[in-house]
Amino acid sequence: MEATNSTPAGHDPVVDVLLAGMVFLDIVFTDMHAPCPGHEVWAGGMGSSPGGIANLATATARLDLSTCLVAAFSDDGYGRWCRDILQRQERVDLSRSRTFSDWHSPVTVSLSYDGDRAMVTHGHDSPVPLAEMLGTPPGARAVIAELQAEPWWLGARDAGALVFADVGWDPTEVWDRSVLDRLDGCHAFTPNEVEAMAYTRTDSPPAALAALAERVPLAVVTLGARGAIAVDQTTGEQAGVTALDVPAIDPTGAGDVFAAALVAGTLDAWPLADRLKFAALAASLAVQQFGGGLAAPGWGDIADWWARTMQRADAGSAADAALARDYGFLPGVLSRHEGRAVRRAEATIAQLADV
Repeated sequence: MEATNSTPAGHDPVVDVLLAGMVFLDIVFTDMHAPCPGHEVWAGGMGSSPGGIANLATATARLDLSTCLVAAFSDDGYGRWCRDILQRQERVDLSRSRTFSDWHSPVTVSLSYDGDRAMVTHGHDSPVPLAEMLGTPPGARAVIAELQAEPWWLGARDAGALVFADVGWDPTEVWDRSVLDRLDGCHAFTPNEVEAMAYTRTDSPPAALAALAERVPLAVVTLGARGAIAVDQTTGEQAGVTALDVPAIDPTGAGDVFAAALVAGTLDAWPLADRLKFAALAASLAVQQFGGGLAAPGWGDIADWWARTMQRADAGSAADAALARDYGFLPGVLSRHEGRAVRRAEATIAQLADV
């Protein structure tokens, strides 16, 4: 099995975010009813995009965070397309990634119906461990990693990167508390409420948050459609945010968008309440589109939302006037990204709306 680097290796600059994991080709079907054996179902919407860890890489890059991704790519058509989208279109640094022959791209088909989704996936483990591909990590301000996965991020943590940790669903539902021991040295932990209560053996999200705040400087518990709550021990802040009421088309990648926005606000030292509001806004913009990472909003999309909100507020909308007050910090943030704003891609044969 032959492997090649995706881009020529050279001197590694400091990057904002370092990521590693599996890239999937995601094919998403929406606006459909549940399939049943022996019947063909037509979907009203369909999109394709790089998925898996690519959702997170796209989300961070769209927010103007320089992003380095370590991943295996196949040299098949799917792999070449995913690599091209990430490298050329999303400007993700793939210098630590490698391309393999005789190994095919992992594929996930996501079916969105009845307010939820079902997924079918096929793939094989990476031919080479992530830590081997990474080698000595480049300088990074932040790392986003999953606790149960290969601990490729330890070197970056030891070199000073802030580690934003998450967990995946435990299919055994044992919720082994020793998983939380891996938070040692992590800066943030962002589980959802079910995971947080299960791992901490508590019976409410606030109680789970209090328990997690004893383990990491920044503890965040996401509450789905109800928003999120958080404690930042480094600043002494506590905050909560209500999710924006929007029509959701596809939740694929919304958690990654929330995490990317949280990292962006933390690296810029925003107040905790503003970080949570921004993360909730970014996630709400993502779920109104389909295509996973390619639905992740860029600064152009956020500027568009702010302009629409202000227009409706000026026209007398009380709800939008309240949003304008809650998000009054946005104009100052947007001004710092003028000239570099991107907007979301179309999720099929992805192309950026503008650069």
